[in-house]
Amino acid sequence: MLKRLRFSFPLVLSITKYLMVGLLLSFISYYVLYSHIFYCQTIGFSTFEKVNKKLYVSPGIAPGHREQMYATILRARQRVAAFWGTATGEATIILCSSPEEYQKYCHSSEGAGCSLGTPWGDSYIILNPFGLNEDVISHEMCHDELFTRLGWWKTTRQIPQWFNEGLALMLDRRFVVETDSLQRYQSYHDEWMYLTHGAQEVLELEQLASMKGFFGGNQRHVMLAYMTAGMEVSYWLMLTGSQGVGVLMEGIQDGRSFDESYQGMKKAGEARRRLPPSFYPLH
Repeated sequence: MLKRLRFSFPLVLSITKYLMVGLLLSFISYYVLYSHIFYCQTIGFSTFEKVNKKLYVSPGIAPGHREQMYATILRARQRVAAFWGTATGEATIILCSSPEEYQKYCHSSEGAGCSLGTPWGDSYIILNPFGLNEDVISHEMCHDELFTRLGWWKTTRQIPQWFNEGLALMLDRRFVVETDSLQRYQSYHDEWMYLTHGAQEVLELEQLASMKGFFGGNQRHVMLAYMTAGMEVSYWLMLTGSQGVGVLMEGIQDGRSFDESYQGMKKAGEARRRLPPSFYPLH
């Protein structure tokens, strides 16, 4: 026999109170740990001007300067589309005019720009006053493109940081300007050889798989991490061709692991080209 449960009003009131306290504590914890995400989510209630639903501009940026920025964003998106085949990323772009604004929305004072992704699919690109150029914007857009195509879980759990950063460098021409796959690889190889003093002080890819491993060092460590990632990914693209990234994404979306797909394509490319072991230093 099913019995009907009876709740007294004081009991319901007590449960409600505990739930409200729990929600309040959860909100406070979220704000303390992820205040920058909270600020990005509530950018529409800030003093930033809404240009459209995906672009917010600091009031400190002069109107005459804004049109140049909008054109730069468009060119960066075109560069992303040319590399990926199409640009699917839909990050909200936040243009800052001061280091203080950048720190607030990026939670960091380092770098010319940063990209943020959330488990529920929202993504943001924050640009500091020194990051409003085509190279930096396309770099961050490439991060967002990877996040959009694979989702938060696969991007954070499967994709090593060296690949994420190395891929973004293929659109970012601040360090290497060549776009031809062979010339680009040779330029990254030369930069890497210089920084490692002739391959004497190297960082292995395994050391650069996490955010901490990639960025957790001094300025020389981070620069060498970037050049190692750039050399590796440019070498892989030289082997796989322009369609390589799309094939890799399809494999991961179909359930294959990053390592299985990436290494399989790399070995196939090396066998096809019959390159000597000395051609690439990180074997």
